[in-house]
Amino acid sequence: MNSLLLFPGAGSSSTHASLVAIEAAIVPAPCVRADFPYRLAGRRAPDRPPVLLQTVREHAAPMLAALTPPDGLVLGGRSMGGRICSMVVGDETDPLPAKGLVLICYPLHPPGKPDRLRVEHFPRLTVPCLFISGTRDTFGTPDELQQWTATIPGPVTHEWLDGKGHDLKGCDQRIAQLVAAWMSAL
Repeated sequence: MNSLLLFPGAGSSSTHASLVAIEAAIVPAPCVRADFPYRLAGRRAPDRPPVLLQTVREHAAPMLAALTPPDGLVLGGRSMGGRICSMVVGDETDPLPAKGLVLICYPLHPPGKPDRLRVEHFPRLTVPCLFISGTRDTFGTPDELQQWTATIPGPVTHEWLDGKGHDLKGCDQRIAQLVAAWMSAL
């Protein structure tokens, strides 16, 4: 049975309704919802990437140690949380072993700045990846996301929530169902 490690987006915490719904939907699979240090300290601005990346590694280490086989860990989360997890799995020098990635509202680029892409690690992602996005997400259109996820060598699954923006408001149960179905098929 695969375990799941989830991180929130930059403006929320591990108690975000969609992360809680995902945890409930994958029972009896183990799920850990984690926060980054800046949230735990009560700060609003995210830590620098090295701190965020190290936080994912620190939370993943005991989960990986408890798994048989050790690659039964799926990582991911919403927006920045999913992006940081994908960067750790796609790290050039020390990739974190993972069974897959769950990337909800992946922030392909800042809104209105399609030239500032966050995809340099995509060609090193060899694990299955689930992308759940709204069709009106200002952090990346469906066409943009499909263009860049085509550079991922591992299998990529896209799930589109029609008419939804980056917050995917009102879709927590649908997101949870999609993640649970995808994880059970791994």
